[in-house]
Amino acid sequence: MSRSGRDLDEDDVRVRPGRRKSRPRSKDRPSFDQALPGTVITVDRGRFTVAMDDGTESLAVKAREIGRKGVVVGDRIGLVTDARPGTESLGRIVRVDKRSTVLRRTADDDDPVERVIVANADQLAVVVATVDPEPRLGFIDRAFVAAIDAGIEPLLIITKADLADPQPLIDAYAALDVVAIPVARGEGKQPREADLQTVLDHLRDRTSVLVGHSGVGKSTLVNALVPGAERATGHVNAVTGRGRHTSTSAIALRLPQGGWIVDTPGVRSFGLAHVTPDAVISAFDDLAPGLAQCPRGCTHDEDECALDAFVAGDPHLAARLDSLRRLIRSRVGSDEASTGPEEPGDALG
Repeated sequence: MSRSGRDLDEDDVRVRPGRRKSRPRSKDRPSFDQALPGTVITVDRGRFTVAMDDGTESLAVKAREIGRKGVVVGDRIGLVTDARPGTESLGRIVRVDKRSTVLRRTADDDDPVERVIVANADQLAVVVATVDPEPRLGFIDRAFVAAIDAGIEPLLIITKADLADPQPLIDAYAALDVVAIPVARGEGKQPREADLQTVLDHLRDRTSVLVGHSGVGKSTLVNALVPGAERATGHVNAVTGRGRHTSTSAIALRLPQGGWIVDTPGVRSFGLAHVTPDAVISAFDDLAPGLAQCPRGCTHDEDECALDAFVAGDPHLAARLDSLRRLIRSRVGSDEASTGPEEPGDALG
């Protein structure tokens, strides 16, 4: 029985308007087999500069086909373009190849959001000055932890070696088997040619990421390594002892002798929320035999740790254990480095 007490008729039937016919969706998706290979060298507000394998450069955007997947400097990609002669259309990144390595950091140790710095690098060069600004071991340690976790080889470049003795920094990382290269300044405060050549020897035919505090001379070094790079340089504030950020985004630059360097903006912190202590320990394979005697739940930085007995009598292993513990403390947030590289107690000496 209807609401009005009468039978329904055609006026009571709601008729939906007919939908416009459209082409049926196809299950086939484009394969983009003809996509051209290249490497992302800059990212700027959704636009990507791509160094194509044929030596040209293209400006591109992400295609819908790759969805929400992020694209960062260093990514190997496939690009298609519909550009015609006389037009300036953007290419489309339709494929992101599998990454060999991913260097990432977080804003701080409690931040769950990881920030990818660069993809497919095989070397992390931490640039630090002997003075002006003062070197901070906590920052260096944290950068090395991130490199170890990513499977990237660490390198230490010590600038302004003409202003202070770089040996304390070199000694601080000798037990980690990290190559440390002091770079002194010559005429015009430019890196001395011999030191610059040593740096080039370690960068040649590799993809190296350069990180460091503002004011350490990283941009000056990049300009010397890649003539014409024209990276902006700044100065260190005489009151705060901190440099002014001159680089605002990462950029990959091709070395004339072969290889790439990725210049990154100056950073003040290197959070490691994404790295577990076990990942740090795994990098010290020479200490692995001593781990078997450690008590359950050992942090390897406590009185009951069996590693102390394992390294007894071996100065090199003892130094390695000291380095391991310093890195662990850096990761878990000790007084030395828990709040990043700007704490006074985080400076060398």
